[in-house]
This record gives sequence, structure tokens and C-alpha cells, in this order.
Amino acid sequence: MPADRLLTTVLRAYQGAPDPEQNNRILSSTTSLLTTLSNPLNVTLLTSHLLTAPAIWNKLDGLDTSLRIISIFNTAAITVRKNQLEGQSKPYDAYQPRQGGGIACDEWAKAVIKGLDDRTPRWQHILVICGVLIGMEGQERQGLSRGLRVTLEHAMVTAVNLALDCASTAGILGSGSLVLALNHAFPLLSDGVRSELNYDAFLMVAVRTMTSAEGYQEGYFIQAIDYDVKQASGSKFDWSAKSASFRQLQKLAKKPVISSMGPLSRLIAHAIENVRNPLLVVEAREHLLAFTTGISQKWQRNKLSEVDPSEESTFLTPDTLRITFPVLWQILKTAMFATVVILRAVIGRSLIDHVLASPQLAPLSASQALLMLRNIHFISSRLGSNAFSAYTFVNITSIDILTRFPASSLAFLRTIYPSHAGQIPASPLQRNHDLFYLNTAEHFTLSLKPADVESLIVTPCTPYLSPTANVHLLEIFEAAHSAMLAALAAPQNEELTARVLPFYVESLFASFPRNLSPRQFRFAFKALIQICTPPNPLSSSNPFMAETLLEMLHHRALNAPTAPLPPSVAIKSEADAKSQEIPLSEQAVLLLTLVDALPNVTLSVLEVWLPLAADLLNVIPDPTMKEHCKRRFWEVLEGGEMDVERSA
Repeated sequence: MPADRLLTTVLRAYQGAPDPEQNNRILSSTTSLLTTLSNPLNVTLLTSHLLTAPAIWNKLDGLDTSLRIISIFNTAAITVRKNQLEGQSKPYDAYQPRQGGGIACDEWAKAVIKGLDDRTPRWQHILVICGVLIGMEGQERQGLSRGLRVTLEHAMVTAVNLALDCASTAGILGSGSLVLALNHAFPLLSDGVRSELNYDAFLMVAVRTMTSAEGYQEGYFIQAIDYDVKQASGSKFDWSAKSASFRQLQKLAKKPVISSMGPLSRLIAHAIENVRNPLLVVEAREHLLAFTTGISQKWQRNKLSEVDPSEESTFLTPDTLRITFPVLWQILKTAMFATVVILRAVIGRSLIDHVLASPQLAPLSASQALLMLRNIHFISSRLGSNAFSAYTFVNITSIDILTRFPASSLAFLRTIYPSHAGQIPASPLQRNHDLFYLNTAEHFTLSLKPADVESLIVTPCTPYLSPTANVHLLEIFEAAHSAMLAALAAPQNEELTARVLPFYVESLFASFPRNLSPRQFRFAFKALIQICTPPNPLSSSNPFMAETLLEMLHHRALNAPTAPLPPSVAIKSEADAKSQEIPLSEQAVLLLTLVDALPNVTLSVLEVWLPLAADLLNVIPDPTMKEHCKRRFWEVLEGGEMDVERSA
């Protein structure tokens, strides 16, 4: 069909009633026309009518329609540029048909922009400009002249700012479209143009878009899933791939905002770094806190939260594990990553902004950041939080800020204090909260009073130090031991340490090797020796404590099993796998533990225990293990771990 006739047909179709199938044909024809029309005035006319077409805009499919508009102009721009390049590379031939409409890139872009008039809202203009800009200039295509590109960049930001001025009247679609388009075009904007953006108005619009209906729906998809989780054969849960909640989840995963959440979270973080009013950062932070709290609460009410990650294969059907469950966790992971990226910007801004760094706001910012990390810990713990640098930054920096304010630290720990302290809860989510609590609380031991340390740290740790506890809770065991050691090592806790240490030592020895790996046991015992030796205060009030510990270790080593520890016992984490060079027996591990402790004891104690450690080497029957222990023995003596006085 000739372009002019097709144009007439499409313009007439624009005025029809909305019909999804018909609309696909209309939009495809629009893309074709944009690249084949030879008169710039017709390109302008087509653009103007597209943005007012009842057939397109009277029945919307969320931001999918907006993304389709961007895609139309993006595809058309790429084609126009391609046609121009191919036309330039061929010699002129009057008998050969021209490529496309024959309009040059600059003229075509100007014709499209002229179609953006006062009959349509600014947020629709942004969609068109975005499509033209990324089509002509994306992936370093350089389809526009330098002057026109700069003009389009300024036009983009101007349209965004004007749309933000009336964001309240644009509704969810207008706000979401604005955020969607800017998110796609932002990498193409120069720093100078970016500085013109009204970040103060943009920040909360973007944050709400991320969490609302076109984003994560405030976590309500988690609540919907619960209705479709059914009890299957035996004790298994089944979440069918044919269920309404799973189909809805699949649609959610394909939403334009969700599928581009990585760049969007970085754009929001950039906005946080550039807002002029620091109190808007507080508003964004509180909105994220409400969002993550909602996700945590909805997950707690979901049947799937009752299944421990280590037991999913036992309590979930194969189809659930293979089909539906991975989709859910993929969406939750994107929500977690986006939240942490934004939090990193919030905490970073709090460090350098004099308002946010004030004593009134800094501890609140740190507390809320940690609360958000707790809310999403059931997601991040599956990945290994330490593997995510942004998470580590937010966590450690927030703790550093909070420890400067002892009263706020105490209030925060009481806020997240386990409701069942002193016992191991049955709920996997509650145990996950315990893990976060223990990993966090250990950093506050120096800023707490001894009585608070005992109630807030020692008491919650105690049930997880039991050698008879569930072996599937190894990560929490390690966190409990770490928190307990931090509490015992704090110099102001001398009296508490003297009272608790015997119980802890007994628990430590009873937990190895069943619940503690060789690496964990060696680290814990070395830390105890450091606590009991100068300059720690405990060495003055209990001068023989270190020797007592060494004697206990020596006695157990003499009578310990000599068979190699099985891998299931010796390797409980990735760190264990990296640290184990050869299979070792319990006896060899105890000897190495004794050797590790030698650099920390006093010179008088070292003179007694150095020959005893050397004699113990001869007790090990296995030659390979013995040689390994000898190498470690000489490494301690000659490798620089001892100071000059001891090594002499």
C-alpha cells in the first residue's frame, strides 16, 4: 500500500475503539510509516495524532503502552539512520528506489519533535524524545548532528521538569512513564544537561514508581501467592505453575519497571546524591522502610516462609522447586538489590551532608538502614550478604554511625531484640532474624554497658551455643560464637567475662567437631587466649586462666581420635573448604589450635608450653598429618607471628 494511503488508513484507525489485536497492527504500521513517509509534515502529523489516538490511549495496558511508544520511535530512528547511511554509501542512480522516506536524520528528528504540541501532556512528549534520542544516539550510533543532539537532550530534561511540575495530575501512568523514559535516556545525557534536572521533584516520583503498582506492588504479590500454596501429598507444599498468582508473578517480572530495575535503582541513587533538600532523602528512606517492612510481614504470613532453605527439597514439590519458586526469588532478589543500591546512596549522603550527619538525624538514618537490611535479610542471606559490596558498605557504615550514639545503639538493639530470646524458635524466618541480630549485635559490644551486654547479647547467644542444637543451623552457631567472643573481649566486661567464660569454654569444647569446623574452633580458642592474656583486664584478675585453657586443650588432644574427620564434619562452609589443605584428625586440629595460641601467651607461659607443644607433635600417628603440623609449628616460630621477644 502506498505510504499516503497507509497514512490515511492509520489516522482513521487511531480514532476507532480500543482493540488490542487491532492496536498491534496500527502500531506496526505507524513504525513503518515513520520510516517511509517522504514529507516531514506528514511525520509531524502522524506523531501528533499518535499521541492523541483514542484507540491507543483510551484503554491502557499500564506502562507497556508507554514502552511501546518509546520502542516505536527508537526502531524508526534506527531505521532512518540506517537508510541514510546506506543511501550515502551508494552512488546516485535515478532508476533505483530510495531507501525509506529519504528524509535526513536531523530533518526527521525535527519533524517528529514538532508533533509534540500542547494537546498532549508533557509525559507523552518525554516518551517520544526518549525514543528518538536512544534510536539515533544509543550504542554510539551518532545519527544526529552535535547541535541537534544537545537540543534534544535539553528538550528531554525540560519536558521532564515540566511534567514533574504537574506530576500530581499525571497519575500513576504519567509518573511511571516519566520515570521509565528518563531511565532509558539518562545514560545519553551529558553531565551539564543532567545538572538541569529537578532532582528534588523527581526523587519521590521515582521511588513510588519502584514500589507501587507498576513496580513491586508494595509486596502484595507475596500475599497473593499464599492463597495458591496447597498441601500436597504427605508433608509437601505445592504452588502450581497454573495458579493465578504465578501467572500474575510472570506478568510482574516482565513489567517495564521491574525488567529495568538495575538502571532505575542507580538513577534513584543518583537523584539522592543530587537533591538540594536533604529532608527528601529522609522521606525516600522512610518510604523504603515501609516498603521493606511490608515485604517482610507479607512473607511471614506466607506458608512458604515456614520452610527452611535447607529443607526445601523435603517440603516442596519438584514442580514448585523447579518452576514457580525460582521466579519468586528472582523478583525478590531484584527488590533486594535495588533497595540496597538506593540505601548505599542514602548512607553515603548521610556521611557528607551536614544536616543528615547531625546528631538528630544520623543515628535515625543508620537505625532505619539496618532495619531495612533486617527486613530483606531473608532474601540476602540466600546469596551470602558479604558477597555484595553495596550491602557490606551499608551494613558496616550504618553500624559505625550508630555506635557513636550509645543511647541510640541500645534503643536499636532493643527494637530488633528476639521476642523468644533464650530459645531457638521453630519459625525459619524468626531464626533468620536471629542470625541478623547476632551478626549485628556483636559490633556494639564496646558501646554497651556490661548489664546490657549480658541481656542483649549473651542471653540470645546461649541457645545457639548448645552442642546438641540442630546441625542445620551452623551459620547461626558461628554467629553466636562470634557475638559471644565479641562480648567477652570487650574490656569493660571483665566481671561478666570471668563469670561466663567457664560456661562458654565448656560449650566450645563440646561443640567441636560436630557443630564447629576446625577453622571455627581454632579461631574461637585463639580469641579466648587473647582475652585471657595482657593487656586485657581479665589477665590481672584471673592470671591463670590462659594456662588453664591450654591445659584443657592439651589433655583433650592426648585422648582425641586420630582418624581423619569426615568432610561433612570438617567442611561446613566455603571458608572451611579454602582453609583445609589436607584431611586432619581431631587430635591434629587440637594440636594446631595449641600452636595457634602460642604467639599470644606471656613469655613465662610460652617457655612452659612451647616444649609441650613440640612433644605433642610426636603423638600424632599419621605421618602426613604430623608433617603438616610440624610445618605450622615452625611457621609460627619463624614466620613473624611472634614478636621479637617471644621468637628469640
